Amino acid sequence: MEGRMKIFLVEDDLALAEEIAQFLGRWGYCAQQARQFEDVLSDFIDFCPHLVLMDVNLPYYDGFYWCRKIREASDLPILFISSRDDDRDKIMAIAQGGDDYVEKPFQLELLKAKIEAALRRAYQYKVTDRIYLGRDLYFEQGASELCLGGNALALTKSEKKIMAKLLDRKPMVVSREELMMELWSTDEFVLDGTLSTMICRLRNKLSAACGKELIGTKKGQGYYIRPCE
Repeated sequence: MEGRMKIFLVEDDLALAEEIAQFLGRWGYCAQQARQFEDVLSDFIDFCPHLVLMDVNLPYYDGFYWCRKIREASDLPILFISSRDDDRDKIMAIAQGGDDYVEKPFQLELLKAKIEAALRRAYQYKVTDRIYLGRDLYFEQGASELCLGGNALALTKSEKKIMAKLLDRKPMVVSREELMMELWSTDEFVLDGTLSTMICRLRNKLSAACGKELIGTKKGQGYYIRPCE
């Protein structure tokens, strides 16, 4: 699996999902199907994919719901695949964070082209190196994911931005003002107290992952990354 782009299939038509997985496998992708439709997010976090193929009609909760949940943890490409061809569904898919919408039935070659285009947009111009914080804990810059033993930790988009900035300047100190400007450069307006809360939550997640405090504080200056080991 090492070095292969990973595709997560959230499709309850098992025959179609298997057909797509086998097809993508022949083109060098590592495709895995969701197993727990009542808890798709857990499968997503365990697999740590580069792209998600998401059906709309699913057991328990629909694809719009799971797209929204995944968007809270990751900004990776999400392509909807659905037999629902109403424009309102397509608008809803994009509004919930989807990157594209492919109507069923579709040619597998067309789906592959859509996947390749989404992957190029997401990763072609990004650094793909890993920054190791410990033996099994690393930040995947290409996918903007913090992974422990190959599994992505559930970080919000803002938390990933903070991690990327701190790691980019490691071991130097990054001021609170710089971190706030980094978050403002997206679409999020962050107050001073909000940043403190984000740092606290991120610290707790990192501490749970490696058992040590990874984010240090330089009083009156800002924050920096400590080595995990």
